[in-house]
Amino acid sequence: MSLLNQLFNRGILGAKCKTCLNLAISRIKLLQNKRSLHLKQMRKEIAQFLQTGQEAIARIRVEHVIREQNIWAAYEILELFCEFVLARVPILETQRECPTELREAVASIIFAAPRCSDVPDLLQIKNLFAAKYGKEFILAASELRPDTSVNRAIIEKLSVSTPTGEAKLKQLKEIAQEYNLEWDSSNTEAEFSKKHEDLLDGSKQVCSGGAISQAPSIQSSLQCPPTSEPNVISSRTIQQGIQALHSPNTASKKSLSSPDEVEHSIKSYNAGQVSDSKETRSQSSDILERARAAIASADRASAAARAAAELANITFGPWKLEEGQSPKG
Repeated sequence: MSLLNQLFNRGILGAKCKTCLNLAISRIKLLQNKRSLHLKQMRKEIAQFLQTGQEAIARIRVEHVIREQNIWAAYEILELFCEFVLARVPILETQRECPTELREAVASIIFAAPRCSDVPDLLQIKNLFAAKYGKEFILAASELRPDTSVNRAIIEKLSVSTPTGEAKLKQLKEIAQEYNLEWDSSNTEAEFSKKHEDLLDGSKQVCSGGAISQAPSIQSSLQCPPTSEPNVISSRTIQQGIQALHSPNTASKKSLSSPDEVEHSIKSYNAGQVSDSKETRSQSSDILERARAAIASADRASAAARAAAELANITFGPWKLEEGQSPKG
């Protein structure tokens, strides 16, 4: 009984495979005719661009021409493979493993099926092969594993990589020769021979250049003491002044540095730096001026904080209310 079922299933599989192969062959022929007309129109437009001096547009359009030609050539090979498999469907039914002489044709159809969306019949053929030979056989052909026999021309023609400059130049020359154009290809050859800089590499170079140009400023900032920045000094000093006003501890009041002490520390720090250049001296004077301005700003902030604290401690006797009493008129 199982043998009869197996033979019956084989007959169904073979019939479906023949039907899909016939549909794929017919569809591929129609697509080839359409692509031939489309290619002829595209080549004519490129010839017009070359004749009118619009080489930049021609260089872009020629990539589409090469792509269409590759697909057309791949379809031609697939048509031959489909006819080859169609003639040997009975052999596929009788053997459990894929025959050696059919391995290249079957593997090429499996590889091309998801890459040829215009021929959906190839996907159905691929599913039939998956039911016959298993998923591992399908994955090996789809992923181009070493043990597969996918046709190299199919792999090359269905590749999505950008055509090389030599291929594009050769195609443009063929189009110019086809339409008898006297075209000077020197500008296009120079454009294709250029090595365009990578944007990522360019950004890295800009950043590195900026880092080199800013090296003196970074070095000068490293030479400055931490209290040389005006904003840092003023914020720290104001915070310390407020803490000192609200705390009776005299130790916090001593944390406020006087202008003379800060100036003395800056001078002693600058004296320890060994520098004979004029640039270093100008930087030191600039640092000192900024420190003085920051100290003056900190003094003004401290005075404002003291005034605010005194104002907060004022008691308004006539307006002070006690519990259970109303304000007297």
